[in-house]
Amino acid sequence: MYSDFMQHTTQPAVCKEDKALFLLAEAMQTEKIDFWLQGIADEFQGEYPPDCAKRLTFLSGFTGSAGLGVFRATKGKHTLFVDGRYTLQAAQETDRDEFDIVNSGDVSLAEWLEKEVAKAVAIGFDPWLVSEQQIGAWKKATAALQVTWRAVRPNLVDSIWGSRPETPEGEVVLHAIAFAGATYQDKRAQLLTAMTKSRADTLVITQADAVNWLLNIRGDDIPYNPLLLSYFVLTKAGEGTLYTYERSFSAEVKKYLKDQKVAWGSIADIFGGSERLFAKDSRVMLDPSLAAHGWWIRAEKEGWKIISADDPSQLPKACKNPAELEGMRSAHVSDGLALSKFFHWFESRVRDGQLPDELDVNTELLAFREAGEGYKGPSFPTIAGSGPHGAIVHYRASKQSNRRAQAGELFLLDSGGQYEGGTTDVTRTLFVPAPKGGMPSADIKDHYTRVLKGHIALAMAVFPEGTSGVQLDALARQYLWQAGLDYDHGTGHGVGAHLCVHEGPQRISKRGSAVALKEGMILSNEPGFYLEGKYGIRIENLVVVVKVGETAQGKPQYGFETLTLAPIDTRPVDIRMLTSDERNWLNDYHQRVYKAHVNQLDDAERQWLAEATRAI
Repeated sequence: MYSDFMQHTTQPAVCKEDKALFLLAEAMQTEKIDFWLQGIADEFQGEYPPDCAKRLTFLSGFTGSAGLGVFRATKGKHTLFVDGRYTLQAAQETDRDEFDIVNSGDVSLAEWLEKEVAKAVAIGFDPWLVSEQQIGAWKKATAALQVTWRAVRPNLVDSIWGSRPETPEGEVVLHAIAFAGATYQDKRAQLLTAMTKSRADTLVITQADAVNWLLNIRGDDIPYNPLLLSYFVLTKAGEGTLYTYERSFSAEVKKYLKDQKVAWGSIADIFGGSERLFAKDSRVMLDPSLAAHGWWIRAEKEGWKIISADDPSQLPKACKNPAELEGMRSAHVSDGLALSKFFHWFESRVRDGQLPDELDVNTELLAFREAGEGYKGPSFPTIAGSGPHGAIVHYRASKQSNRRAQAGELFLLDSGGQYEGGTTDVTRTLFVPAPKGGMPSADIKDHYTRVLKGHIALAMAVFPEGTSGVQLDALARQYLWQAGLDYDHGTGHGVGAHLCVHEGPQRISKRGSAVALKEGMILSNEPGFYLEGKYGIRIENLVVVVKVGETAQGKPQYGFETLTLAPIDTRPVDIRMLTSDERNWLNDYHQRVYKAHVNQLDDAERQWLAEATRAI
């Protein structure tokens, strides 16, 4: 319906000089839409979309991996919702005359709409870019506002994006069974069992990492995550169809898919195909938390029934089998060696008075990793933040922002690699002394030690079967909370095995998943603290859930094995704040690091590592 809000405000939202926003406003007015929602996610609900799907970046300039833009058809600022990781970055990347930045952890979209807009407005969105669960929550939260939610496809941004990049056509390769640990047939059997329990005729897997895991394939459609962007449809008869963007498969991949009895289809047939996807009255299993709202629109149109259920591929993918764990451990040995060599290089430069800048760090660290066994590329853009840049949680250095390390400051380095058998993600915060030495300030030592104590508390946690990440999150924050401090991001995310550096369903967060942590799940352990304009602190290792015993009632008791093998800087540690158990954990960890790498280092590097891992 053409809303009263639209009738009473007819001026374009932006000036004609800002062409993209002006054209979007025109398109919205043509469609009789007051607001347009545009998030980061693509049709596969991923955080790293291909260039052709970076619609929010095209409109706003914001390059983070999580965000939602609310664009007005009429006069007034647009609004960009980001979480605590990106508030500083968003403020720097967007035109503040055009955009207000809102922390989504403080104000929800529904709360903002209730305060900022009149009743009876029309809000447009692309149904293939929003999950069914998300749109349902938005509709419920805005029911009192009499909002009309308008699903629009093709996407309005695509209609104005004249130089929009082409869809990806990356190479697809087979993921060796030595790393996968289970065949497609083995994994398919698990899915068919779940389908039988739900009485489903068809299962649709909409997460690209789950499809790649299931088929034991990998691709390069997007940076950092080795994915073929795809959907997968499995029938109760065991017939599978892989839906991708148009591309050519190698003869090896074609033969493999044929041998597995997997057909191929075009993703265009999913989004806008004219032919019926499934027979009328088919029972189609979809996960509303992961699958796009577009599936529900299509189901209503074609008359098939959706069975809303958890994607049965998620837990098997998250719980790594022995081969996957072996690949992950091997990747972390290689990665830790590269980091140890890099840290020696960094310290040598500092000692010689040749303080490296952020781009130097990016270049040198990449070179050390590239020399490692099985290295395939970075698992995300390296975050190398000198001094105040470390307080920008997901900072990325550029020629314009590049800053040199400064004596007496901290240098935050968050990076990771993709290896044949695994994926790494590690953060270290380094103290930069003057060439002739120097000590961190009292504030730095206090904050750094509180972060370290939280990291150790989580690493040492023991918990019974059924415990979720949200129940463990406070362990990592407790020492910061005691001083009235906190950090505005999660404590731990799931990690794939030569897949996505961020995967679900497990995570450790205040607003974390209720999914119980299970044996074989890999997560990050990364508490932090950030003082805007001064420094950032984060200490991150990857850990795997392992069984450590049984409860008094005979149920499994779990803990964490730390996978990451890289020294933690002890110079900013106030040893007086550590308990004997905490010192023992740190010393034992450093002994593991030293033993893992000592035989692969030259004399100078070995001497440096011995000092860096010396017992405190």
